[in-house]
Amino acid sequence: MNRSNTLDYSELKRFVKSAPLNPGVYLMKDREGHIIYVGKAKVLRHRLASYFNGPKDIKTRTLLSHLASIETIVVSNEYEALLLENTLIKQHSPRYNINLKDGKTYPVVRITHEPFPRVFKTRYIVQDGSEYYGPYPNVGALENLLDIIKTLFPLRHCKTLKKREHPCLYYHMGRCSAPCAGKIDEQTYASYIEQVRELLSGKTEKLLQDLQKKMEEAATRLAFEEAARYRDAIRHIEELSHTNAVVDFDPQARDYITWASEGVFTVFSVFSMREGKLIGRELYRTRSAAETSESIQQFLLSYYNDTHRPPPFIFFQEKVEGLEEVQRFFSEAFHEHPGFFFGTEKSTAGEKITPNEEAAEKGAYFSQDQRHGAILALAHQNAKEELIRIIRERGEGPALEELQRVLQLPALPYRIEGFDVAHLGGRHTVASLISFVGGRPDKKNYRYFKIRTLEGKIDDYEALREALSRRYSRLLAEEAELPDLILIDGGLGQANAAHSIITALGLSIPVVGLAKQEEELWLPAAASPIRLDQRSEALRLLQFIRDETHRFATGLNQRLRSRDLQLSTLEAIPGIGEKRAIHLIRAFGSLENLRKASLEEILPHVEQRADVARAVLEALRGPAQSP
Repeated sequence: MNRSNTLDYSELKRFVKSAPLNPGVYLMKDREGHIIYVGKAKVLRHRLASYFNGPKDIKTRTLLSHLASIETIVVSNEYEALLLENTLIKQHSPRYNINLKDGKTYPVVRITHEPFPRVFKTRYIVQDGSEYYGPYPNVGALENLLDIIKTLFPLRHCKTLKKREHPCLYYHMGRCSAPCAGKIDEQTYASYIEQVRELLSGKTEKLLQDLQKKMEEAATRLAFEEAARYRDAIRHIEELSHTNAVVDFDPQARDYITWASEGVFTVFSVFSMREGKLIGRELYRTRSAAETSESIQQFLLSYYNDTHRPPPFIFFQEKVEGLEEVQRFFSEAFHEHPGFFFGTEKSTAGEKITPNEEAAEKGAYFSQDQRHGAILALAHQNAKEELIRIIRERGEGPALEELQRVLQLPALPYRIEGFDVAHLGGRHTVASLISFVGGRPDKKNYRYFKIRTLEGKIDDYEALREALSRRYSRLLAEEAELPDLILIDGGLGQANAAHSIITALGLSIPVVGLAKQEEELWLPAAASPIRLDQRSEALRLLQFIRDETHRFATGLNQRLRSRDLQLSTLEAIPGIGEKRAIHLIRAFGSLENLRKASLEEILPHVEQRADVARAVLEALRGPAQSP
């Protein structure tokens, strides 16, 4: 293992020149020692040198702006590098590697490994021989599917199969075959399970034929309720089948994977075809500094897992280098060896899938079939539209880029956190924290801090230091994402106070203050402010964030003052002390609600003392309206 200490740019380049000439994995770290990117290489020195030589796209510039040290791990071959890279990415979740929502967070259908299996929805995988189908991102569609299974097949409901003399109510309702009471043998029950497998696999043609036959037989026997049940099941299955617009009558199971990128953002689109029908379309937003081929490899290793196994055929929108080791991983991990096909949206009509001789030896082929080109085009269009949505959501791209340039920031300030302090003559001192992501409010990450250390003194600098210390000490402890920029409502003094805490915590987050009167930007320890044109997009964004921090802090301060006034009003009433006043406000929410309350509603909160309850109402309503 070889590692560099925290180095500057030129020192990093010197370290790279002495990196091993072996296959391996490299870990890129920031100044705090956090792993921000994990990559693999056939030759470590050559791969690392590529980051520092020649022109750099925005992904590389973003990654290098946070890079402080590199660690390398030498392995024997490329395949070992792939396995180790995959393990380290899952272990550390680096900021600039692909980060997909784990398929295991979606529900799957489990068929238990028992003589009389159960079929049910779960989010957990148990390695006991059970079968799993899914995952299902659309939970509503999954519930409909399970309802059909319960209607068609009398499978057991009980979690533990215990012998009993009399079957339960489900048996009498026709919803269970009562294996617990010996009402069905294993062979017959297994035939039901096999039909469930076909339904879950999308093989509905034979099942529909069987249901049609059973419906006709039931009608012949004049069992009209039974016939109606089969009719409804047929309709529901057909509805589920026809909700997918793409049909090509090819029974081969296959996935189509396309992508669209802009800067560090990539959207992957996966179309899944089973039994000639499009049964699923999934979109994944990712933020990664990896090159396209590395991103695709990481995506495949994240997307396919124990519950989402690779199909026999996977199609890609264009040629992707370096997938041989991924195929080998699939073969060893899942005992599957899917064929990889590469094509373009402009495919030749009528031609078959034609192997490319060199690629065929490695299991990769080029698709020239018009059908596959059409589906790839549709999947790619979905990826592009989702990417456009991401860009629109960012919205403030030009302002952020101007801000990065003006403040000479190491990275685009995608996440900005703003702070302000509010108080009333030293009382009710609060600090607000608001968060902006991509130039838009991220309200779920708004916070406020009741300042504990001032004890009635007026000291905005100390209040800021306490708020920032509490905020970033917690983020460090939780290993949570840190902002790219901190904005302080104030001038040089406030910026210096904030910077002192950030430095004391060992962080290197840029800080800027925005002074109200002249709308000047102050960097810590600066001799003079930065003045932007009043039409500047960067200034407009900072003003918006500053005003939002002020609004949030002032709003809380006003609520605290209002609560204090309410408590003071109650404490002035005979028989009401501080504790009882707090209790009444908590019980009724406000003086207005308390004023509208009846004597009987107040009595339980004043220990049934009618004289105190009357005094409360008299103070709030006036003598004429009190009981």
